[in-house]
Amino acid sequence: MWVLVVVLLVALMIPITAILLDSPLGRSFARRLEGRSFARRLDQGDGGGAGSGAGVRKLEQRVETLETDLEDLNRSIAGMREELQFVQRLLEDPGKKKRPT
Repeated sequence: MWVLVVVLLVALMIPITAILLDSPLGRSFARRLEGRSFARRLDQGDGGGAGSGAGVRKLEQRVETLETDLEDLNRSIAGMREELQFVQRLLEDPGKKKRPT
């Protein structure tokens, strides 16, 4: 009986994990972890100097990641703005819809 429960639990956790990791939240978390490891490498001196080719490439990757995050946030804000406008229209005049008589 317990074996069946464990098998079902594992079988259900696989798609849930995949969905969470592929979501914007999962990507953001992965980028944040990547940024921490990048900062740690720079602190340890593994990232090269500011003028070295490796350091510049890493900084370019970091800027690209930040730009991608900014684009994601802009899309999210635009979606929230549309949702807010929709809700405001509904709240402003709920009797505007004609009811069938």
